[in-house]
Amino acid sequence: MDRMDSLHNVEKWDPKTNRRLWSANHEEIIKGGTTDIYFVRTQEILNHMNYGDTEVTVEIFPSRPGIMAGTEEALGLMADAHNLEIWALPEGETFDKKEVIMRIKGPYQEIGIYETPLLGILASSAGWAEAARECREIVGEDKQLVCFGARHLHPAVAPVMERAALVGGFDGCSCILGAKLKDQKPMGTVPHAVFLIVGDTVRVAEAYHQAMPGEAPRIILVDTFKDEAEEALRVARSLDDDLAGVRLDTPSERGGVTPGLVREVRARLNQEGFDHVKILASGGMNPDKISRLIDEGVDAFGVGSYIARSKANDMTMDIKEVNGKPIAKRGRIPGIVNSEKLLKMK
Repeated sequence: MDRMDSLHNVEKWDPKTNRRLWSANHEEIIKGGTTDIYFVRTQEILNHMNYGDTEVTVEIFPSRPGIMAGTEEALGLMADAHNLEIWALPEGETFDKKEVIMRIKGPYQEIGIYETPLLGILASSAGWAEAARECREIVGEDKQLVCFGARHLHPAVAPVMERAALVGGFDGCSCILGAKLKDQKPMGTVPHAVFLIVGDTVRVAEAYHQAMPGEAPRIILVDTFKDEAEEALRVARSLDDDLAGVRLDTPSERGGVTPGLVREVRARLNQEGFDHVKILASGGMNPDKISRLIDEGVDAFGVGSYIARSKANDMTMDIKEVNGKPIAKRGRIPGIVNSEKLLKMK
C-alpha cells in the first residue's frame, strides 16, 4: 500500500470490499487510509505551489478538561516521520480546556496526513480515560475497578479503550489484548452462560475451584438462579476460605444491584463468618450507581458501558508557526503557547 500523500495514490488504492472485517489495519492507518481526503488535496495544492516541505509548528488542544491518554499510540502513528520534533503530555497527566497537550514541528507534508487519525486517537483515548478517572475519584484508592467495556465497542478499538481505562486509573480489564498491551493479565471470572448450561451455581463454583489455576481468585456469580444472598451463602459454605468473592450482576428486570441488596448480602455473609468474602458489583455501573453502593459493602466494581460509551474529548490542531514566524487563524493568538508540562518525545 502506498502512502496516501497524493490524489493519484488515493485513486489507485483498492482495499478490496470482500475483506472479512471492515476495520482499518495498522498499515492502512499509518499510510493514511483513514485520513480525510481534504488533507490530501491540501498536499496536492502545496506541492503544486512548491510549498510542500514548508516547516510548520502545530499545536493540539482539547475541548474540555481531562486526562491524557493515547500519547504512546500517537507517537507510534508518526514513528516513520523522521523529520518531526514532538512534545506531548505523558499519559495520565491532567489538562485544562484548550491547554496544549501536543506540539509537532516539521515539514507540513509529514504532518498533514496524520491529522485525522492523530486527533481521533487522542480524542477517544482521552474520553475513555476521563470516564475511568471519574470512577476512580469516587471509589478512592482502596477499591478495585475492572473494565468490562469490550463488548460495547467495535473489536478493532476495544483494546484501545480498555488500555485507556487503565491509564485513567482502573486496576485491570477483561479484554485480553487490552490488558497485554499494558503488560497486565486480563481480569475476569466466568459469565452466566456456564451456570445456565450446568444448572447449579454451587456445582460451577466447585468446578471453577478445581479447574482454575491457583492464582486465579475464586469470585463467583450468585444471581443466576436463586436469591443472591441465598446463593452467596451456598457458595461460601462450599468453598469456605477458598472463596475470594461473589459477584452481583442482577439484571434490570429484577431491579439491578441495589444498596439494599448489597447490604443484605454483606450482612448475611458476615453473620456466618464469611467476612473475608469480597463483593464485586457489575451491570450498568456508572459514577452515580457506584456512589450509592460504595458505602454498603461493595469492594470492587466492574464497569463497562460507562467507559465504552463515554464522549470523546474533541481535539483541535492549529498551525501556530510557519517557517518560524507566529501565525494563527482569526480568533486564535499567533505563536506557540508556552507549556512547562510538555515533554520532548521525539
